[in-house]
Amino acid sequence: MESSQNQNKLAPICLFTYNRLSETQQTVEALKKNYLAPESELFIFSDGPKDNSGAQKVNEVRKYLKTIDGFKTITIYESQKNKGLANSIISGVTQIIEQYGKIIVLEDDLITSSNFLDYMNQALDFYENHPNIHSVSGYTLDLPYLREYSKDYYFGYRASSLGWGSWLSKWVDIDWNVSDYKIFRHSFKAKYAFFKIGSDMPRMLKRQQEGKIDSWAIRWGYHQFKKGYFTVFASKSKVNHIGISNDATHAVGAKKFDTPLDSGIKQNFHFSNEIQINRKLIRQFKNKFSLIKRALDKIKRITTQ
Repeated sequence: MESSQNQNKLAPICLFTYNRLSETQQTVEALKKNYLAPESELFIFSDGPKDNSGAQKVNEVRKYLKTIDGFKTITIYESQKNKGLANSIISGVTQIIEQYGKIIVLEDDLITSSNFLDYMNQALDFYENHPNIHSVSGYTLDLPYLREYSKDYYFGYRASSLGWGSWLSKWVDIDWNVSDYKIFRHSFKAKYAFFKIGSDMPRMLKRQQEGKIDSWAIRWGYHQFKKGYFTVFASKSKVNHIGISNDATHAVGAKKFDTPLDSGIKQNFHFSNEIQINRKLIRQFKNKFSLIKRALDKIKRITTQ
Protein backbone atom coordinates (compact mmCIF):
# COMPACT_ATOMS: atom_id res chain seq x y z
CA MET A 1 0.00 0.00 0.00
CA GLU A 2 1.38 3.43 -0.92
CA SER A 3 2.08 5.97 1.80
CA SER A 4 1.08 9.04 -0.21
CA GLN A 5 -1.82 10.77 1.45
CA ASN A 6 -4.25 13.27 0.05
CA GLN A 7 -4.41 15.87 2.80
CA ASN A 8 -8.14 16.27 2.26
CA LYS A 9 -8.57 12.63 3.21
CA LEU A 10 -6.54 12.58 6.39
CA ALA A 11 -8.55 11.63 9.45
CA PRO A 12 -9.13 14.44 11.95
CA ILE A 13 -7.39 14.05 15.31
CA CYS A 14 -9.35 14.41 18.55
CA LEU A 15 -7.40 15.09 21.73
CA PHE A 16 -9.18 14.94 25.09
CA THR A 17 -7.66 16.89 27.96
CA TYR A 18 -8.47 17.68 31.56
CA ASN A 19 -6.11 18.90 34.31
CA ARG A 20 -2.67 17.37 33.65
CA LEU A 21 -0.42 20.04 32.19
CA SER A 22 2.83 18.07 32.01
CA GLU A 23 1.26 15.00 30.40
CA THR A 24 -0.72 17.16 27.96
CA GLN A 25 2.44 19.00 26.91
CA GLN A 26 4.30 15.74 26.33
CA THR A 27 1.38 14.33 24.34
CA VAL A 28 1.11 17.40 22.09
CA GLU A 29 4.86 17.82 21.57
CA ALA A 30 5.18 14.19 20.44
CA LEU A 31 2.16 14.52 18.17
CA LYS A 32 3.64 17.67 16.58
CA LYS A 33 6.68 15.64 15.55
CA ASN A 34 4.53 13.35 13.42
CA TYR A 35 5.28 13.55 9.69
CA LEU A 36 1.62 14.23 8.92
CA ALA A 37 0.96 16.74 11.72
CA PRO A 38 1.22 19.84 9.45
CA GLU A 39 -1.44 18.35 7.15
CA SER A 40 -3.79 17.20 9.93
CA GLU A 41 -6.74 18.92 11.58
CA LEU A 42 -6.61 18.83 15.38
CA PHE A 43 -9.70 19.12 17.59
CA ILE A 44 -9.08 19.52 21.31
CA PHE A 45 -11.79 18.88 23.89
CA SER A 46 -11.01 20.38 27.30
CA ASP A 47 -13.25 19.09 30.09
CA GLY A 48 -14.33 21.49 32.81
CA PRO A 49 -13.29 21.32 36.50
CA LYS A 50 -15.28 19.23 38.98
CA ASP A 51 -15.26 22.08 41.52
CA ASN A 52 -13.66 25.47 42.16
CA SER A 53 -10.61 23.90 43.76
CA GLY A 54 -9.79 22.12 40.50
CA ALA A 55 -10.23 25.13 38.25
CA GLN A 56 -6.62 26.29 38.46
CA LYS A 57 -5.18 23.10 36.96
CA VAL A 58 -7.77 23.08 34.18
CA ASN A 59 -7.03 26.73 33.40
CA GLU A 60 -3.29 26.03 33.27
CA VAL A 61 -3.94 23.35 30.66
CA ARG A 62 -6.23 25.66 28.69
CA LYS A 63 -3.64 28.43 28.69
CA TYR A 64 -1.14 26.00 27.18
CA LEU A 65 -3.64 24.71 24.60
CA LYS A 66 -3.94 28.21 23.15
CA THR A 67 -0.20 28.21 22.36
CA ILE A 68 -0.22 25.02 20.27
CA ASP A 69 0.81 25.22 16.63
CA GLY A 70 2.19 22.82 14.02
CA PHE A 71 -1.10 21.46 12.64
CA LYS A 72 -3.19 22.34 9.60
CA THR A 73 -5.95 23.68 11.84
CA ILE A 74 -6.50 23.68 15.60
CA THR A 75 -9.97 23.91 17.13
CA ILE A 76 -10.46 23.99 20.90
CA TYR A 77 -13.72 23.20 22.68
CA GLU A 78 -13.83 24.21 26.34
CA SER A 79 -16.60 22.69 28.45
CA GLN A 80 -17.88 24.94 31.22
CA LYS A 81 -19.00 21.95 33.28
CA ASN A 82 -17.28 18.70 34.10
CA LYS A 83 -18.65 16.06 31.73
CA GLY A 84 -16.36 13.29 32.94
CA LEU A 85 -14.12 11.30 30.65
CA ALA A 86 -16.81 8.98 29.29
CA ASN A 87 -19.33 11.65 28.34
CA SER A 88 -16.61 13.94 27.03
CA ILE A 89 -15.27 11.28 24.67
CA ILE A 90 -18.66 9.98 23.55
CA SER A 91 -19.97 13.45 22.72
CA GLY A 92 -16.70 14.74 21.25
CA VAL A 93 -16.07 11.73 19.03
CA THR A 94 -19.69 11.72 17.87
CA GLN A 95 -19.48 15.40 16.92
CA ILE A 96 -16.34 15.03 14.81
CA ILE A 97 -16.91 11.56 13.34
CA GLU A 98 -20.35 12.57 12.08
CA GLN A 99 -18.70 15.40 10.18
CA TYR A 100 -15.68 13.53 8.79
CA GLY A 101 -16.75 9.87 8.72
CA LYS A 102 -13.56 8.70 10.43
CA ILE A 103 -11.40 9.77 13.34
CA ILE A 104 -8.14 9.36 15.27
CA VAL A 105 -8.46 9.69 19.05
CA LEU A 106 -5.91 10.44 21.75
CA GLU A 107 -6.15 11.21 25.45
CA ASP A 108 -3.77 13.52 27.29
CA ASP A 109 -1.32 10.86 28.47
CA LEU A 110 -0.09 9.24 25.27
CA ILE A 111 3.30 9.62 23.58
CA THR A 112 3.21 8.87 19.86
CA SER A 113 5.98 7.93 17.45
CA SER A 114 6.56 10.21 14.47
CA ASN A 115 4.89 7.69 12.12
CA PHE A 116 1.77 7.22 14.25
CA LEU A 117 -0.42 9.32 11.94
CA ASP A 118 0.98 7.55 8.85
CA TYR A 119 0.07 4.16 10.28
CA MET A 120 -3.37 5.24 11.47
CA ASN A 121 -4.40 6.96 8.25
CA GLN A 122 -3.20 4.12 6.04
CA ALA A 123 -4.98 1.52 8.19
CA LEU A 124 -8.17 3.60 8.34
CA ASP A 125 -8.16 3.95 4.55
CA PHE A 126 -7.42 0.26 3.97
CA TYR A 127 -10.09 -1.12 6.32
CA GLU A 128 -12.74 1.57 5.90
CA ASN A 129 -15.20 -0.72 4.14
CA HIS A 130 -14.25 -3.98 5.85
CA PRO A 131 -17.42 -5.32 7.52
CA ASN A 132 -15.63 -6.99 10.43
CA ILE A 133 -13.04 -4.42 11.52
CA HIS A 134 -14.13 -2.41 14.55
CA SER A 135 -11.17 -0.08 15.03
CA VAL A 136 -7.47 0.51 14.45
CA SER A 137 -5.05 0.69 17.36
CA GLY A 138 -1.70 2.47 17.10
CA TYR A 139 -0.81 0.89 20.44
CA THR A 140 0.14 -2.67 21.27
CA LEU A 141 1.09 -4.38 24.49
CA ASP A 142 4.66 -5.59 24.88
CA LEU A 143 4.15 -9.18 23.73
CA PRO A 144 7.17 -11.50 23.46
CA TYR A 145 6.09 -13.02 20.14
CA LEU A 146 6.05 -9.59 18.48
CA ARG A 147 9.84 -9.44 18.78
CA GLU A 148 10.09 -12.02 15.98
CA TYR A 149 6.96 -10.95 14.09
CA SER A 150 7.41 -9.48 10.61
CA LYS A 151 3.99 -8.04 9.66
CA ASP A 152 2.99 -4.43 10.31
CA TYR A 153 -0.24 -5.46 12.01
CA TYR A 154 -2.12 -8.23 13.77
CA PHE A 155 -5.77 -8.80 14.61
CA GLY A 156 -7.27 -8.98 18.08
CA TYR A 157 -10.65 -9.49 19.70
CA ARG A 158 -10.32 -6.67 22.21
CA ALA A 159 -10.35 -2.93 21.51
CA SER A 160 -7.66 -0.61 22.82
CA SER A 161 -8.41 2.98 23.85
CA LEU A 162 -4.74 4.04 23.84
CA GLY A 163 -4.48 5.87 20.54
CA TRP A 164 -7.17 4.52 18.23
CA GLY A 165 -9.17 5.24 15.11
CA SER A 166 -12.54 4.19 13.72
CA TRP A 167 -15.33 5.08 11.32
CA LEU A 168 -18.83 6.48 11.63
CA SER A 169 -20.30 3.21 10.36
CA LYS A 170 -18.85 1.37 13.38
CA TRP A 171 -19.55 4.12 15.93
CA VAL A 172 -23.09 5.17 15.11
CA ASP A 173 -24.95 2.09 16.34
CA ILE A 174 -23.23 1.64 19.73
CA ASP A 175 -25.75 1.23 22.56
CA TRP A 176 -24.16 3.34 25.28
CA ASN A 177 -26.95 2.39 27.70
CA VAL A 178 -26.16 -1.32 27.25
CA SER A 179 -29.89 -1.96 27.20
CA ASP A 180 -29.39 -5.73 26.90
CA TYR A 181 -27.27 -5.96 30.05
CA LYS A 182 -29.92 -7.84 32.08
CA ILE A 183 -30.00 -10.54 29.42
CA PHE A 184 -26.21 -10.68 29.30
CA ARG A 185 -25.91 -10.78 33.10
CA HIS A 186 -28.04 -13.92 33.30
CA SER A 187 -26.28 -15.72 30.44
CA PHE A 188 -23.35 -17.79 31.67
CA LYS A 189 -22.40 -18.57 28.07
CA ALA A 190 -22.21 -14.90 27.08
CA LYS A 191 -20.32 -13.89 30.22
CA TYR A 192 -17.81 -16.70 29.77
CA ALA A 193 -17.23 -15.72 26.12
CA PHE A 194 -16.61 -12.12 27.22
CA PHE A 195 -14.33 -13.38 30.00
CA LYS A 196 -12.24 -15.27 27.44
CA ILE A 197 -11.40 -11.99 25.69
CA GLY A 198 -10.19 -10.55 28.99
CA SER A 199 -10.84 -11.75 32.54
CA ASP A 200 -11.36 -8.14 33.65
CA MET A 201 -14.08 -7.32 31.15
CA PRO A 202 -17.27 -8.82 32.68
CA ARG A 203 -16.49 -7.21 36.04
CA MET A 204 -15.75 -3.84 34.43
CA LEU A 205 -19.04 -3.94 32.55
CA LYS A 206 -20.87 -4.88 35.77
CA ARG A 207 -19.26 -1.98 37.64
CA GLN A 208 -20.11 0.38 34.81
CA GLN A 209 -23.77 -0.65 34.82
CA GLU A 210 -23.88 -0.30 38.61
CA GLY A 211 -22.50 3.23 38.39
CA LYS A 212 -19.27 2.37 40.22
CA ILE A 213 -17.01 3.41 37.33
CA ASP A 214 -17.42 5.84 34.44
CA SER A 215 -16.05 4.04 31.40
CA TRP A 216 -16.91 4.59 27.77
CA ALA A 217 -14.26 2.04 26.73
CA ILE A 218 -15.85 -1.02 28.36
CA ARG A 219 -19.14 -0.24 26.62
CA TRP A 220 -17.25 0.22 23.36
CA GLY A 221 -15.51 -3.11 23.94
CA TYR A 222 -18.78 -4.85 24.79
CA HIS A 223 -20.27 -3.59 21.52
CA GLN A 224 -17.30 -5.03 19.63
CA PHE A 225 -17.74 -8.36 21.43
CA LYS A 226 -21.44 -8.56 20.56
CA LYS A 227 -20.80 -7.78 16.90
CA GLY A 228 -17.88 -10.19 16.60
CA TYR A 229 -15.64 -7.44 15.28
CA PHE A 230 -11.84 -7.31 15.30
CA THR A 231 -9.25 -4.64 16.10
CA VAL A 232 -6.23 -4.04 13.86
CA PHE A 233 -3.18 -3.55 16.10
CA ALA A 234 0.19 -2.10 15.14
CA SER A 235 2.80 -4.81 15.66
CA LYS A 236 5.33 -2.15 16.72
CA SER A 237 3.63 0.23 19.09
CA LYS A 238 3.21 3.77 17.79
CA VAL A 239 1.92 4.82 21.22
CA ASN A 240 3.17 4.63 24.79
CA HIS A 241 1.15 5.38 27.89
CA ILE A 242 2.46 7.85 30.49
CA GLY A 243 -0.72 8.34 32.54
CA ILE A 244 0.40 6.89 35.85
CA SER A 245 0.67 10.05 37.95
CA ASN A 246 -1.53 10.75 40.96
CA ASP A 247 -3.66 13.07 38.81
CA ALA A 248 -4.58 10.22 36.47
CA THR A 249 -8.28 9.48 36.79
CA HIS A 250 -8.39 5.95 35.45
CA ALA A 251 -4.93 4.44 35.20
CA VAL A 252 -2.83 5.08 38.30
CA GLY A 253 -0.01 2.53 38.41
CA ALA A 254 -0.96 0.83 35.14
CA LYS A 255 2.57 -0.41 34.43
CA LYS A 256 1.36 -3.32 32.34
CA PHE A 257 0.77 -0.84 29.51
CA ASP A 258 4.48 0.03 29.20
CA THR A 259 5.72 -0.97 25.77
CA PRO A 260 8.67 -0.22 23.45
CA LEU A 261 7.89 2.71 21.16
CA ASP A 262 8.46 2.38 17.42
CA SER A 263 11.48 4.28 16.09
CA GLY A 264 9.14 6.16 13.75
CA ILE A 265 11.36 5.72 10.67
CA LYS A 266 9.02 3.53 8.61
CA GLN A 267 6.24 5.33 6.75
CA ASN A 268 4.90 2.66 4.39
CA PHE A 269 2.66 -0.01 5.93
CA HIS A 270 1.09 -3.09 4.43
CA PHE A 271 -2.21 -4.73 5.42
CA SER A 272 -4.43 -7.62 4.37
CA ASN A 273 -8.20 -7.91 4.12
CA GLU A 274 -7.99 -11.54 5.17
CA ILE A 275 -8.46 -11.83 8.91
CA GLN A 276 -6.03 -14.39 10.26
CA ILE A 277 -5.77 -14.79 14.03
CA ASN A 278 -2.32 -15.49 15.42
CA ARG A 279 -3.03 -17.75 18.39
CA LYS A 280 0.31 -17.08 20.09
CA LEU A 281 -0.34 -13.34 20.08
CA ILE A 282 -3.92 -13.78 21.26
CA ARG A 283 -2.78 -15.99 24.12
CA GLN A 284 -0.02 -13.59 25.20
CA PHE A 285 -2.39 -10.62 24.89
CA LYS A 286 -5.03 -12.33 27.03
CA ASN A 287 -2.44 -13.33 29.64
CA LYS A 288 -1.71 -9.65 30.27
CA PHE A 289 -5.23 -9.43 31.71
CA SER A 290 -5.34 -12.82 33.45
CA LEU A 291 -6.55 -13.10 37.04
CA ILE A 292 -3.05 -13.97 38.24
CA LYS A 293 -1.42 -11.12 36.33
CA ARG A 294 -3.98 -8.62 37.58
CA ALA A 295 -3.49 -9.80 41.19
CA LEU A 296 0.28 -9.44 40.89
CA ASP A 297 -0.11 -5.96 39.38
CA LYS A 298 -2.35 -4.95 42.27
CA ILE A 299 0.12 -6.22 44.84
CA LYS A 300 2.95 -4.40 43.06
CA ARG A 301 1.00 -1.13 43.06
CA ILE A 302 0.26 -1.43 46.79
CA THR A 303 3.81 -2.29 47.77
CA THR A 304 5.37 0.51 45.70
CA GLN A 305 3.11 3.31 46.91
